[in-house]
Amino acid sequence: MKQIRVKSIMVPLEEYATVHEDDSLIDAVNALDKAQKDHDTRHYKHRAILVYNSNEKIVGKLSQLDVIKSLEPRYESFGNIRSISLSGLSPEFVKSMMEKHKLWQGDLNVMCKRVVTQKVKEIMYTPTEGEKIEDGATLGEALHIFVVGHHQSLLVTREEEIVGILRLVDAFRLVSESIKTCGT
Repeated sequence: MKQIRVKSIMVPLEEYATVHEDDSLIDAVNALDKAQKDHDTRHYKHRAILVYNSNEKIVGKLSQLDVIKSLEPRYESFGNIRSISLSGLSPEFVKSMMEKHKLWQGDLNVMCKRVVTQKVKEIMYTPTEGEKIEDGATLGEALHIFVVGHHQSLLVTREEEIVGILRLVDAFRLVSESIKTCGT
């Protein structure tokens, strides 16, 4: 495989939406909107927000699903829903969960008003070490981590400092361009 390095396809931290862990959900949504408008030179819009602490270190990630999940507090009673769902759930079971727990019964505007001031640190996801990759790693290494971990993005590090984010969509763009080249 051609030695494409992660650093050549990552989104640098300064181009990505970031918020402090004590900021509110509305601050995070506004930061994402601003980043999408300010950095529209990429093929795909950002779909997550990186969260930093008082030491200016990235400590979390706020995805679209994290924001949506925050609207329905009953999901908290399920525990780690990420690991549960990776094992595969039947459509019947998913529907029964919704009915049994009366999920998504409220008005969307009421749900949003309830969480708009919630702190990001209460909603964010804390990535594991398995969701990080060195900026000098190859595209092949990154693709392997994406496949094995079912991740949508990886935090890119340089000497243990987070310097960017590698999105699955950007890696896939390179793969699909290569497939098209091979097909001609």
